[in-house]
Amino acid sequence: MSGSDHANPAATEQSAAPLDLGADRLGGRSDDVYAALLVAHSGLTAQESAALDARLILLLLNLVGDADTAIAAIRHARDR
Repeated sequence: MSGSDHANPAATEQSAAPLDLGADRLGGRSDDVYAALLVAHSGLTAQESAALDARLILLLLNLVGDADTAIAAIRHARDR
């Protein structure tokens, strides 16, 4: 069975509603997350940083678990 055969009810509900991609869902810890990202990139070359970002993006998109939401986020990031 493919991943699309296992619908995520929460993701399906989210897909039906307009996405608020600008909302802060980190509970006031945005600065902590940003600091962790800076530390993770510390000492890396530009190529290593790009590879880290790519791996992180794929991990987070997998956690989202909904292709439509992931694609909307990619488009949102590109348009900014």
